[in-house]
Amino acid sequence: MGGKSKSVLRLSMIMLLSLGVILSGCGGNNASKAGKSNTGEQEADGPFEITAFIGEAGQQPTPDNKIYKKIKDELGVTFKFEFLAGDINQKLGVMIAGSDYPDIMTANTKLTAAGAFIPLEDLIEEHAPNLKKHYEKYWNMMKDPNDGHIYTLPNYGAYNGEVASTWYSGPAFWIQKAVLKEFGYPKVKTLDEYFDLIAKYKEKYPTIDGSPTIGFEILNYDWKNWGLFNAPQHLIGHPNDGGVVVKDGKAEIFANKDYAKKYYQKLNDMNQLGLIDKETFTQNFDQYMAKISSGTVLGMFDQHWNFQSAENALITQEKLERTYVGLPLVYDPSIRDHYRDRAALNLNNGFGISVNAKDPVRILKMWDRLIQEDWQKILTWGIEGEDYIVNEKGRFLRTEEQRKKTTDATWELANKAKTLYASSPKLEGYFSDGNATDAAAQPEEYQAGLKPYDKEFLAAYGFESYVDFFSDPPENPIYYPAWSVDLVEGSEAKIVNTKLNDLSTKYLPQAILAKPGEFDKVWNEYTGEIGKLNVKAYEERINEVLQWRIDTWTVK
Repeated sequence: MGGKSKSVLRLSMIMLLSLGVILSGCGGNNASKAGKSNTGEQEADGPFEITAFIGEAGQQPTPDNKIYKKIKDELGVTFKFEFLAGDINQKLGVMIAGSDYPDIMTANTKLTAAGAFIPLEDLIEEHAPNLKKHYEKYWNMMKDPNDGHIYTLPNYGAYNGEVASTWYSGPAFWIQKAVLKEFGYPKVKTLDEYFDLIAKYKEKYPTIDGSPTIGFEILNYDWKNWGLFNAPQHLIGHPNDGGVVVKDGKAEIFANKDYAKKYYQKLNDMNQLGLIDKETFTQNFDQYMAKISSGTVLGMFDQHWNFQSAENALITQEKLERTYVGLPLVYDPSIRDHYRDRAALNLNNGFGISVNAKDPVRILKMWDRLIQEDWQKILTWGIEGEDYIVNEKGRFLRTEEQRKKTTDATWELANKAKTLYASSPKLEGYFSDGNATDAAAQPEEYQAGLKPYDKEFLAAYGFESYVDFFSDPPENPIYYPAWSVDLVEGSEAKIVNTKLNDLSTKYLPQAILAKPGEFDKVWNEYTGEIGKLNVKAYEERINEVLQWRIDTWTVK
């Protein structure tokens, strides 16, 4: 890629040299640090524990979890998971300083830059034909722009067949169904209409189940800061590109633009009306989720997958009217919404194999087996007869009792391999027999699973599913999404991005909470500080990679 900065080249050389030492000491493609044979079938059948670091908070599965037991019985593999507790950067700093890595880790650019992952492309070619087939059309996309190696296995976005679309997991302005029902199921298109409804409902119902009604929550915690940062790009009709808006293939930041100011000014106005949660900028993620699962929060901007477990808790409590509808809000009804997108390869997540891994080939062979359809059905639908049934037409369905269990977090810890599955390679779309890889996307299962409340709700809008609230997504540009660009640890672009995040985290809450008449003063100070940053270096790095993707990923 042309125009690399010296720091990028320097980092690439360090990584290549360090990886070269590791691989030379492990005998070429046999990247087994312990020097074990990776070809003997007998050894592959023996007990094998894989240690794993998951870069976010989570809960340990129960010791008798049936899916992990099945993996142990049939593949000889067990897992020891370590979940993130505290700050991710601090944790990674400690791991990197001591080269203290487990066998596998969820993707992080800091780990890649530190040479913590081994290159996987040759090992996959030699030992993992099913993985190679799974990623075949995405192979070039998975290569690191700096040195061409593949370090991690993307966990989402490698699709098999058409994308099923009865479930929406992405960003939106969410609103409780009760609010829309209360006012006759209005079609809400704009930010003003949205907040007008929330204000009217909160005034009419100042408490919910005895607790004060919260009009609007804003999540700004750790790396999950999109709840505070990302809305302006959608309000002008753009998809989620992270910290930039991309026009005609060129990226620019939007944090200091007038259309961003318009959004935060609106939040300031809503705060004057008492609609913003007073604790919104002091709470952690668990507290945010607890409020949503209590049923007292009328709305928020978030990604559905992020708060899904809190919504599941509401379903388990049978508070369906307190679950949410995603609304693709825009500033003006003439703007076409672009919240939904077509599946993009998730280059920033998934597992990589560390340089300390006991037996990388055995680990890859485990994933190579799990990516096959029989195991994918177990990991998604569960055990036939226990977790789902197959009708006379060969279609997968669940009974009402089976459906109920899937929203129960306690049941899940004993009956699903959620932690492993979430970050592992996976089939998405449809199995070869025509069943959806995700039960939520199986059309007849989705319809059968709808409660009378939801059937009535959707019928009021004339919709088949909650996805119908959104416009159909256009084809993704080849370079999409910009948020997956690796800014490179230590580079000027990465430093600017960190400082920009810090400024936004500091000033945006101040602007939203400012007294009447003081908003402009805070906003001008904020944009003035942004003006002191080398924003050009940040934008140039993103545009450099977007151009590289156009040149490299385009099918010739």
